[in-house]
Amino acid sequence: MSTIANTDNWLEIKAAAVAALPPSVVEFIASLEGSVHSESHLIAILHMVQAETGWLSTEQMGAVAQLAQIPLAKVTGVATFYHYFRLQPRGKHMINVCLGTACYVKGADKISQRLMDNLGIQFGETTKDGMFSLESTRCLGTCGLAPVVMIDDQVHGPVTPGEVSLILEKYLKKEKTAPKA
Repeated sequence: MSTIANTDNWLEIKAAAVAALPPSVVEFIASLEGSVHSESHLIAILHMVQAETGWLSTEQMGAVAQLAQIPLAKVTGVATFYHYFRLQPRGKHMINVCLGTACYVKGADKISQRLMDNLGIQFGETTKDGMFSLESTRCLGTCGLAPVVMIDDQVHGPVTPGEVSLILEKYLKKEKTAPKA
């Protein structure tokens, strides 16, 4: 009688990895199997995951590592190195504060600080209720309206620190009156 336990659980690991990723990503990774330098597609794979899910979770990065047979350290290294990848879910409303020269000279730093104070978050974070994410950008191409804040696809400008609360309240009010899905 053998006392050595069977520790080969690849089928379970693979099933969990497949379940953690969108089917299109799983298919893409499978199509790379056996190709030379399949790890060179890592950034494309991570872009696909983020495009489908909005961000890269620890579970998803682990699944990519398993299915693509790339060390997890390399997957997380790439995901954390590139600014484009988000490692936290985004809020329902994306707030971008322009910190380009025209906006900054006209007080974008004060607008940014007011937003951070009102929302209780810093750049790159999402409010606990999942309503808002706050990001900075270098230019929104609306210098004539400086300083500007873009929420989702709507540009607000020129904005004063005193208007920040009113702008946020409009979005919160819209959420309260929106029909429940």
